[in-house]
Amino acid sequence: MTGWRLLLLLLVLAASVVKAADAPPATPGQVRLVSEEWLDYTNADGSGLAWDVLRKVFEPVGVKVRTLSAPYSRAVGLVKRGEADAWVGSYREENADNLYPRWYFDMDHIYALGLASRPVPTPQTLGRYRLAWVRGYDYKNYLPNVEHFREIQRREGILPMLEHDRVDFYIDALTEVDYVLEQAPDPKLFRRSHLVELPLYLAFGRTAEGKALRALFDQRMDKLVASGELRAIFERWQQPYPFDGEGKHP
Repeated sequence: MTGWRLLLLLLVLAASVVKAADAPPATPGQVRLVSEEWLDYTNADGSGLAWDVLRKVFEPVGVKVRTLSAPYSRAVGLVKRGEADAWVGSYREENADNLYPRWYFDMDHIYALGLASRPVPTPQTLGRYRLAWVRGYDYKNYLPNVEHFREIQRREGILPMLEHDRVDFYIDALTEVDYVLEQAPDPKLFRRSHLVELPLYLAFGRTAEGKALRALFDQRMDKLVASGELRAIFERWQQPYPFDGEGKHP
């Protein structure tokens, strides 16, 4: 091969390598989403509000949603090990190992559950109280003035903790607070108090597939929120529609 032909071939090959490197990663044909099992939200059988929203995001453009159920901390670990593409229900930048989209898919309504005889807590007064929440939720990073807290393994023992003055308030999303309250022989002994609204995100694995799925998620949410197509899902599950405001992280 003559010198100029060899040079031309090398230039073509170099251009092809650069083009391939600059090309966005191909979108996978499925997305594996893992979540703690939350009643009527991320049920183990694949039903629930969140699963319906996420199917509406991905499946019309050819990406099949595969749902997995695992306790919250284990769900984070499954994504870290590459056994799932994203975990459901993360707060913004909760875990530095993950990739976060611009859009959230819902809002978490955070409440404090305590004895009705106690003062009503507010975000400004939380630092006065002994708090408890389920391990892995890290509410200390999202609530102001938190100083005294303990993490519990499961929700079943929280009512005796409140009744026997081992903690002042239990912090959780409204659905889980109501679940705990339903176990009380006399619910009138307790009161739930609203604290804050926290956007909920998909936390994607830091992989080429995760980057492609994150980009697709944002593209689809741009369209779905603008068109209002998600509103019917929230109405069907009788839950507040979370996108009447700005809807995405700046």
